[in-house]
Amino acid sequence: MQARMKNPAMVLADAGKAINGLYKVAHSSGVAPSTLELVHLRASQINGCSACVYGGTHSAKKNGETDERLFTVAAWREAPYFTDAERAALALAEYATRLADNPEGVPDAVWNEAAAHYDEQQLAGLVMWIATTNFFNRLNATTRQPAGQTWG
Repeated sequence: MQARMKNPAMVLADAGKAINGLYKVAHSSGVAPSTLELVHLRASQINGCSACVYGGTHSAKKNGETDERLFTVAAWREAPYFTDAERAALALAEYATRLADNPEGVPDAVWNEAAAHYDEQQLAGLVMWIATTNFFNRLNATTRQPAGQTWG
């Protein structure tokens, strides 16, 4: 696979600064970094973003994530490796990524479960990170950025 063009965030110089700002804000919200890694990986799997699945897996592994959890994040509901809080974050990520699949977008039950585990700042961080991941996925999938690509 060959990219159609350079990653748009690299072509538009100021975009990288803005993206780094979103990253920092989401990662300073008090949500465990491992949870943010899992959420990023799951949304990227749904969107078929090979660059983000590859990069997210390697980043999570580098930061101590286990093979069992990485191998089963796509089937997290049936896997015993995730906490209730992580499951709530993964469900939120799935529904927020697949907004068009449900007339409610993110159902109240999914939101309420996430809110039972995360305070308002953490929820804001999760929502921001899910949206940012979907943004990354759309840039990469549209321009066919290959897995293994490095930027910056």
